[in-house]
Amino acid sequence: MKHPVLTTALVAAALCGTCGIAQANDVTIGASLLTQQHPFYVALADAMKQEAAKDHATLDIAIANQDLSKQIADVQDFVTRKVNVIVLSPVDSKGVKAAVMAAENAGIPVITVDIGAQGVEVASHIATDNYAGGIMAGQLMCKVLGGKGKVGIIDYPTVQSVIDRVSGFKKALGGCPGVQVVAVQPGITRAEALSTAQNMLQAHPDLDGIFGFGDDAALAAAVAGKSAGNHVKVIGFDGMPEARAAVDKNPNFVGVIRQYPEKMGAIAVDTAVKIADKQSVARDIPVPPGVYTREAAK
Repeated sequence: MKHPVLTTALVAAALCGTCGIAQANDVTIGASLLTQQHPFYVALADAMKQEAAKDHATLDIAIANQDLSKQIADVQDFVTRKVNVIVLSPVDSKGVKAAVMAAENAGIPVITVDIGAQGVEVASHIATDNYAGGIMAGQLMCKVLGGKGKVGIIDYPTVQSVIDRVSGFKKALGGCPGVQVVAVQPGITRAEALSTAQNMLQAHPDLDGIFGFGDDAALAAAVAGKSAGNHVKVIGFDGMPEARAAVDKNPNFVGVIRQYPEKMGAIAVDTAVKIADKQSVARDIPVPPGVYTREAAK
């Protein structure tokens, strides 16, 4: 005859093989992403959703639309709802500090993805190694210009990931003394970047190259370069399908540093689940970039 107490215990153990460990389907993740107007962030969000489904975690994504006040409100909403972990791609690396601190003061760990937060520590930061990517872009620019020429940079100066890209680009050009940076100007949206590139080319008709901080900036620079006589070599950063196709078709869009948002989104969700489970995670999780050129594609 089976012992009723023992049988009940065995059944309970079978139903809860991992009792004592936080179950992923008990984990709620709140994510405030920079935008959904860029293919990179569409891919990032899709990967997060897919990974959350695999992990049986609840994921709530809010879109900040490049509006810091909206992102701060997103975070406050997540704090009020007592999510387990918050994932942020900051609109403003410095401006998001207070929101991160508010979450952490409420006992909610924060992960940053793609873009880092300045002046505050987070549980983990998952991003492309942007500095290394900037180095790659600078080395490629030096190569395609034959070691001499004038270049401009289309910037997004409030975002840490772009700061790192530009720093790496300038560092690489430091080893290519014949190439000189003559202009660094912001151009966040594609329309703004087009105006910026046109202004650069008017001020410097002999400009030989433009480095765009992202796909939109580089695609705009390629359009401006074509209008100016198609002599300007353009290098971008992100490497989404539209930019890779432009590299394939436009001989003056010489390359793009490629990011992998699918990997970053999956890692962000997995890391959030581990944090909710009280597991230790790396403070920084870099995702190596790649270089896409016509030659590499062939």
